[in-house]
Amino acid sequence: MRIIDLAPENLDDFCLCLEEWSDEMKEAGDHKRRWVEKHGERGLRVKLAVDDCGPAAGTVGGMIQYLPIEHSPASGEGLYFILCVWVHGYREGRGNFQKKGMGRALLQAAEDDARALGAKGMAAWGVALPFWMRASWFKKHGYRQADRSGIRALLWKPFRAEARAPAWIRPKKKPRAESGKVVVTGLLNGWCPAMSLVHERARRAAAELGEGVEFREVRTDDRAVFLEWGIGDAVFVDGREIRSGPPPKYEKIKKKISRRLKKL
Repeated sequence: MRIIDLAPENLDDFCLCLEEWSDEMKEAGDHKRRWVEKHGERGLRVKLAVDDCGPAAGTVGGMIQYLPIEHSPASGEGLYFILCVWVHGYREGRGNFQKKGMGRALLQAAEDDARALGAKGMAAWGVALPFWMRASWFKKHGYRQADRSGIRALLWKPFRAEARAPAWIRPKKKPRAESGKVVVTGLLNGWCPAMSLVHERARRAAAELGEGVEFREVRTDDRAVFLEWGIGDAVFVDGREIRSGPPPKYEKIKKKISRRLKKL
């Protein structure tokens, strides 16, 4: 394989997380592209892994995206933060590229790049459960836990002795219920299509349920807004959060809002 930088001809597939075959990814809208355009000016870096042998030669099979920690969900100084490492693992579309070392190669390329840019270290988030973005995978590559919030671990690897550990930015507020209507609040950063998918499903459900429901969008890709809330992506129905991982189906979201509407 070879590791390349994101190029214009790969942008569409990158914004769909290499899942151009997926209707769900398309349902997530153009939030990822808008986020890339904005964060390109904020130091966003993207590397792609290209398969260079066999019938899939020339196909992008994996991706990693990272940016200065000052624009991430964590606090820190002089570090880069990995938002996502993803190797396509479905039979659909381009096929399964997992278990070929792409993730390891992407991580190494990102670390080398961050060092060259003068970073003091690299941070990442990982899940304490055995699925996507596993904390245990980062630990196998020399990362250690700096902080934790629920099942989300904040991990890091210092490059220099003076590097300081990062910390999660905690939630600071949430929407409140209002009398006479159901308020659906969508906080959206835009970097993750899965979260954008939940956001768009909630927006559509609120619109279909009529005048008794109001949808409010809060764009947390504005750093000041994010720091005000302490939450990057979430959907609330009258102040109660809809759990969004894995993304709930549209019917489930609409049912939750409908139940609240009937209680008015």
